[in-house]
Amino acid sequence: MKIPISKSQRGFSLLELMIASAVGLIAVVAMTQLFNMGMNATFTVTQRAETQQNMRAAIELMTKDISMAGAGLPAGGLQLANAGGAARVACNQAGTCYVPGDVYPNSGAGVQNYMYGLLPGFANGVQAAAVITSAPAAVNDSITSIYCDYNFPLFEYNVTFPLAPDGTQINLTVNSAYTANPPPLPTAAGGIQNGDLILINGSNGVAAVGEVTNVTATSLSFANLDPLNMNFSGPTHTNNVYAVSGGTGYAYPPPALTTQGTAYRLFAVTYYLTVPGAGQTPRLMRQVNGLTPVPVADDIINLQVAYDTYNSGVLDANQANPLGVGESPNNIQKINLLVMGQSIINNGNKSQNMYLATDVSARNMAFRNRYQ
Repeated sequence: MKIPISKSQRGFSLLELMIASAVGLIAVVAMTQLFNMGMNATFTVTQRAETQQNMRAAIELMTKDISMAGAGLPAGGLQLANAGGAARVACNQAGTCYVPGDVYPNSGAGVQNYMYGLLPGFANGVQAAAVITSAPAAVNDSITSIYCDYNFPLFEYNVTFPLAPDGTQINLTVNSAYTANPPPLPTAAGGIQNGDLILINGSNGVAAVGEVTNVTATSLSFANLDPLNMNFSGPTHTNNVYAVSGGTGYAYPPPALTTQGTAYRLFAVTYYLTVPGAGQTPRLMRQVNGLTPVPVADDIINLQVAYDTYNSGVLDANQANPLGVGESPNNIQKINLLVMGQSIINNGNKSQNMYLATDVSARNMAFRNRYQ
């Protein structure tokens, strides 16, 4: 009978166990930190990409509107009716104005209410003058671009005036050149709305702008006391819709071609910032004519605009406030835009703020040959 002999086996000593645990813990911590760094880097890149994409979408829409500034307007701009106070920019039909103190400027002769293709809005770019604390720059600008809308063919109608015109209504009849394929009615989808601005060119060489206060299939009305303060009827005012009619009570249909004219819808597009309530971040807004504004991009915290102007043949570059230094908007050749966006998550060290800048040529404004 053999007796089994047991052999002793050595285990880990306490010191070895502690060293192994420490090495393993270091490896786990290192892997966790690497994973966390990778996640943070991915998050940062994603935040920056989303912020940049948001700003780029805003810049592209602004570029489209600004590049059209002055299209279809008389050369050098247009004197608006000026006997009833300042005509307003960026107000809706309820009378709410979104840009503080933004009215049509004076002409070179000091007469108020002159419509240029571009209206610079230095330091008045935040609704209700709210403070955007997250923006590094204290100045926020607005900008208004004005141009004719050729998408809705209002110009395919003849403009005539009712018996004894006072400038509160025009009648629309399809031009004979378009009767075979008539344009859509003014009341159609995408047509004229209350608050739209209408440029009326009379065959007597007079042009005027009115704000629509009522639309039918065959007429547009321009009642006084409109929200944008454009409409002033009767012969006691100048540069109004009444002046286009000639003021002699033309009958309808007109007895002579001199009573006819054409009309175009104008787009007066204003870009500005607003700070919504309930802790929401600032956003860029686009407001057209006398209509309700729509948001363009969220998390935009700074908008700055500067202008390159040619004054008596001399280039004045990056003028932040051309009106304030006596420059005419007709001299603007290039618009320099700078937009600052903020990431969606804006607390702690995960906040991302970025600038995006571009410049836009004012191709429909006054021309200067820079190569001479």
